[in-house]
Amino acid sequence: MKLYYIPGACSLASHIVLHETGATFEIERVDGATHTTETGADFYKVHSKGYVPALRLEDGELLTEGPSIMQFIADNSGKTSLSPSLGSIARAKLQSGLNFISTELHKSFSPLFKKDSTEDEKTAARKKVALRLDDVEAELSDGRAFFLGEDFSIADAYLFTVANWTKPTGLGLGERPNLIAYVGRVAERPSVQAALLAEGLINKAA
Repeated sequence: MKLYYIPGACSLASHIVLHETGATFEIERVDGATHTTETGADFYKVHSKGYVPALRLEDGELLTEGPSIMQFIADNSGKTSLSPSLGSIARAKLQSGLNFISTELHKSFSPLFKKDSTEDEKTAARKKVALRLDDVEAELSDGRAFFLGEDFSIADAYLFTVANWTKPTGLGLGERPNLIAYVGRVAERPSVQAALLAEGLINKAA
């Protein structure tokens, strides 16, 4: 398998899940400005919409959209803690969590990364992100280890990735002790460290 990624973008979540499952894969970096890959390929010829993540399977099939990619990887890994069985309440809660992160949190950040966003749009985005981060803080207030409970799931790979966008946007995690502790906890996982290192987001320990 080959994962097309942009360092620190939403593709990081899929990258983390690949490491979490112990899958055999390679990665290819995409330049978000030029839409070319590190090998010089036109990324639009890989994925017509031009955005990451994209996962090329061994049979040549291309999967796109982060939640779908993570779900596929997890479902084929045999690790039910990452993605509970189809038809279970736990699976429904996972889908709820992924939808929340994707539509309510991920998309709320978009104006903060777009060069043509107006200041009014950025102000509104900051307020929306803060509100959604407050929702996450409230969810974590019962002492759970991870977003959906005591087991690390694909939703955690996604939430960790998006929560880290508070750094480049200057928002920070604010006065949210549960969320701060959660991000720190997830960051310590070997799969997360491996993905961050591979994407050049952290330096290799001496």
